[in-house]
Amino acid sequence: MIRKICIALLSSIFIGVGLNGFVIPYHLLNGGIWGVSLILHYVMNYNVALVFICLNAPIFLAASFYDKSYFVNGMAGVVISSTVIDLLKPFQTLIHLPVLYSVLIGGTLIGIGVGCMLKEHISPGGMDLLALIMAKVFSVNVGIIILVIDAVIILTGILILKDASLLYSMLIIGIVGTMASIITGVRNVNIYV
Repeated sequence: MIRKICIALLSSIFIGVGLNGFVIPYHLLNGGIWGVSLILHYVMNYNVALVFICLNAPIFLAASFYDKSYFVNGMAGVVISSTVIDLLKPFQTLIHLPVLYSVLIGGTLIGIGVGCMLKEHISPGGMDLLALIMAKVFSVNVGIIILVIDAVIILTGILILKDASLLYSMLIIGIVGTMASIITGVRNVNIYV
């Protein structure tokens, strides 16, 4: 359990720096519940982490009927990632890069964080939990499922926010999905020093 908490913390730092340092400053979106939370933040100025927790509650309640371990690991992932991401808000004003660099770096950091959490069966959010369950049921790579869900959320964001620059968000979800697929596909890596 200590290992899972440490991985969730480290992964949340990757996600938090990716979101706060590279995605939010350009009013871009990530996918999943984070993407929905960001849309509500941009439109109504709601606290991203608080909205994230509230939107995840019904998904976790439903997941608890399917598999208790997803529920417990998911709740831990949501609480840890929400807290860390909220604590890393100062990164929103610290990093100033061109938008394409922000997309590439932010997407990579978020993808590493999400992939590491998913590899340990810790859900960084409700849509990822839903993707984990769907991957188990349909024997499809979790990264592919996340990619499809995220694309729908980004397209919805483009329609609601009417901002063509959100097309950069499609690149973010592509990078996040790719990184998650790579990391969850790696069985075991031994590093010798």
